[in-house]
Formats: sequence, C-alpha cells, structure tokens
Amino acid sequence: MKKRYLLAGASGIVAGAVATKLLTRPRDVSWPDSIDLIYHAEYSWFTIIDGVRIHYQEAGDENAPPMILIHGFISSNLVWNEVFRPLAQAGFRVIAPDLPGYGYSDKPRDGEYTIASQARAVLGLMDRLGIEKATIVGASYGGAVAAMLALDCPERVARLVLVGAVSNDEVKKKLLLRLASLPIIGDIATPLFLGSRWILRKRTEEVYRRLGYPVDERKLEARHHLLETSNTHHAMIRTVRQWSANRISRDAHLIRQPTMLVWGDEDNHIPISNAYRLRDAIPNSRLIVFRRCGHLPPTEYPEKFVEVVAEFCKADESPGEKLQPLDFKERNTST
Repeated sequence: MKKRYLLAGASGIVAGAVATKLLTRPRDVSWPDSIDLIYHAEYSWFTIIDGVRIHYQEAGDENAPPMILIHGFISSNLVWNEVFRPLAQAGFRVIAPDLPGYGYSDKPRDGEYTIASQARAVLGLMDRLGIEKATIVGASYGGAVAAMLALDCPERVARLVLVGAVSNDEVKKKLLLRLASLPIIGDIATPLFLGSRWILRKRTEEVYRRLGYPVDERKLEARHHLLETSNTHHAMIRTVRQWSANRISRDAHLIRQPTMLVWGDEDNHIPISNAYRLRDAIPNSRLIVFRRCGHLPPTEYPEKFVEVVAEFCKADESPGEKLQPLDFKERNTST
C-alpha cells in the first residue's frame, strides 16, 4: 500500500512539473528583445509573404548573383551565421530567411508547414525581392525545400546545393519525430525535448568535441532561446505530422539544374548513403564529402564550405553542358 502511495505521489510531482514547464513557456521570441543573441542583426529585414511576417537577412551587392540559404528542421538562419557574410564577400547577393514557423518569422497556429508550403514561401520572398532566378542552397530539411523548388519551379533555380539533404521519410523513424507524430504524447514530449537546454548542450558538445573547440556559449543560448517557445513547438509538431519527403528521391532524376551535394562523412542524421543515391539519380550533379564532419559542414568547416560553394557557382559552363563527375576519394575535403 505504501509503495502505491509513493508511486502516486511521485507521478503527481512529475505531472505537476511537466504541467508547470508547459504552462510557463514563453509564447514566442521578440526580435527587439533578443538583439544581443542575434548574429548579424544589422543585416536583418522583415517582409510579409502570404500574410506571414518573415524575417530574413541579406548581404552583398544587390546586383551580384543571388543565393538563397534555406535552413533545416528545428533550426533557423542562425545555422548560416559563419558563412553568410563570407559568401557575400565572395561575390554573391546572399539571402538567408527564417522559414515560417522558425526563428524570428511568424508561426501561425493554422500554418501548413509542409515542404511544398515552405518552398512557396521562399518563392514569395524571391518575388518580393525582385529575384527572378537564384542559386538555392538547402541544408537538411531545407534541402528538401530547395529540391522541391527545383522540381516545381525549375526556371527560378539557377543552381542547386543540397547539404545533408532530406530526400525521403526515413528520418521519421528517429525517436523525436516518432514521438512528435503521436497525439497527446507528442504534444507533451516534444516541448520537453526541444526546450531542454541540457539536451541541446549535449548535442552541441558532440560537434565541438569532434572539432576540438569549447562550446560557444553565446551561440548555444541563441539556439535555445529560439527553441523554448510554445509557438515554435507547435510549428515543429505540425511539421512532423505533415512530413512527406519521398517525392524528392522519387523525382530526383527530373532535377536538371547543375547540382552540388555536400555531405559530412560522419553524418548520423542523414546517412551518406542518401548522398550516393542522389548523386546517381540527379543527372547534372557532383558530390563533395567533408571528412571528420557531421550533419552540417557550413557550421563545422565554414571556410571550406564557402570555398567549394563559390567555386561551384562560379564555374563557367556552356548551356546544356553536363558537369563532369568528381571522384569521391579525390574530392573528399579535409581540414
């Protein structure tokens, strides 16, 4: 009997703690109140796309070749902070938006949050900025958004760079996404996971340990700050429950733009086997592999990433000329 009471009491304490955590979450982030945590804030702008307020950053000559950087799931344009200005200095007009539901952009409760809707948001931003055609760079889930743009609006995509790109629904088998897919359980567990500073620190330490650097505390706080709000949690849950990326791998052979695939050889989120399949499917593609690198080369090896992207985008190719395949071993990038 005492064990039963103890168990009931412990369950009540846990339930109370969870309820308190969920009820005391900030509703959303405020750009003015977050200025100390925003990288390159002087390059930030806001615009309205289909009724949704979108935050984006822009750098570089307005007349330079445009490049759109699309971040991934549970992320924001913060992921590009190390390469944003260097790419502009390399001769590009660089635009890095926070997708709807992410970062400092609006997070509508009734938002669609599909890969197709995010592609439309990027297209709307291009229209608003007067960009007819651009190089589209997408990382992880943003890679699926970039590929969708290339498939549905090929005339708007000059070149395509896919970084550890999502191309199927295999990632939905991971624990967080499985939990988020479940009614009620997902609504409770997802905020606890995303809002945990301890979990974020452990995941971040894995990357910094590989690189041999101490954790960047400001960047850690900037990421956690964006992941602890109820509006963000709601958008992430809706994203998972409407996740459908199999079309990317199914229709990859229809992508005709010059395409560069960039992967880390130690990517444990999107295995490098996915890169091989995309390389073999996309007719005009090449693969660059970063050694001793995880899921996001732009954050782990930013200088080298800028170098290979700039080289790819500035390559002089005749219309219809096919990119020469690059040998995997020769093009392994080490630093």
